[in-house]
Amino acid sequence: MKLIIRNMVCPRCITSVEQILKKNKLEAKHIRLGEVELNSDPDETVLKKFADDLKQTGFELLDDQKMQLIEQIKNLLIQKVQSGNVEEHFSVIKYLTEYIFKDYSAISKLFSEVESVTIEQFFILQKIEKTKEWLVYNEQSLSQIAFDLGYSSTQHLSNQFKKLTGMTPSQFKRLGAIQRKPIDSVKN
Repeated sequence: MKLIIRNMVCPRCITSVEQILKKNKLEAKHIRLGEVELNSDPDETVLKKFADDLKQTGFELLDDQKMQLIEQIKNLLIQKVQSGNVEEHFSVIKYLTEYIFKDYSAISKLFSEVESVTIEQFFILQKIEKTKEWLVYNEQSLSQIAFDLGYSSTQHLSNQFKKLTGMTPSQFKRLGAIQRKPIDSVKN
């Protein structure tokens, strides 16, 4: 049985969900961001208790197929950005259609209706948040960040960063602006 879980956005989330699974005596074949595949189908009572325990920790078990699809899209894009390995000519369309076997225009329309932002905008916002993280923690140069996130140039990243944050990457870094949003709340 495959379960889709909202708000699983980092490795710590996987650890938290593993603990909740163990608490509910559920065994998983595998756990990925936003997704758990169980070894067997639990009864309704166990599944309800698991869902309640998830909710107390800030997660949500999704049963609506449209919401599951949106969560799957978000998790795929978050994973790609968090990998720090976005190719320069990366295509969101090609990437998503590799994993989601549905018409891109249909999933794009659904995503925009529910999230009030396009898939592409969501992806860009994720890249900007990753840039903020790397700037705050001084992990890489701006040119390395641009390369790792698939920007054609440092200038392209800087322009997009300023457009979305109102400041240049160097201003952000100088101010020590730790105004990063939680990954699961990145929309606007």
